[in-house]
Amino acid sequence: MPTTPIRPASPAPARARRRCFARRRDGTGGQSLVEFALILGPLLLLLLGVVQFGFIFNTYVTVSTAAREAAREGSIYVYDRTLTKGANDALRNTSMKTALLASLNGLAKTSPNFANGGTWTSSTSGTTTTFTNGDILVTYVQPTSITANDPRQGYQVTVRATYHLDIVVPLIDIFLPQDAGGRLPLAGEVTMVIN
Repeated sequence: MPTTPIRPASPAPARARRRCFARRRDGTGGQSLVEFALILGPLLLLLLGVVQFGFIFNTYVTVSTAAREAAREGSIYVYDRTLTKGANDALRNTSMKTALLASLNGLAKTSPNFANGGTWTSSTSGTTTTFTNGDILVTYVQPTSITANDPRQGYQVTVRATYHLDIVVPLIDIFLPQDAGGRLPLAGEVTMVIN
């Protein structure tokens, strides 16, 4: 039986492989690195902007939920007939503020004026009474179909809480409204009827 001789492999494929992995000598070897560096800055800014807007949306939802809990607390407040109307309003407002602060979860409770003491300032205009405590605004409105009463049954209570969020990502704050402290004001407002 005749055997066929095995031919040695030609050196051409080995040379082609070496040429493929060899460094380019024409000066274009760093082009992709420069392109990547030019794209990386805007890409990171875009990614951090998405993260910042996630924080903004989370804060807005949390403040709106906290305002809803505060309005709910005000709508189910049990009127104490042994106290005056003003004392009941103060207790109702304090219970709403407590519910609001408890519902803020991980947000700062002093941002900047949620916990500035227990004093409420009030103003009355027609059938509307407004109480203010820092960034918390409580408004009682007497509808025309309801007669005035001390327990405020049938009145509409509106709770407005304003949270001041620090913007972490630079350049994003240029496009957003700011308060005097350079923070983004986010407000949650809810209206309910007092039972």
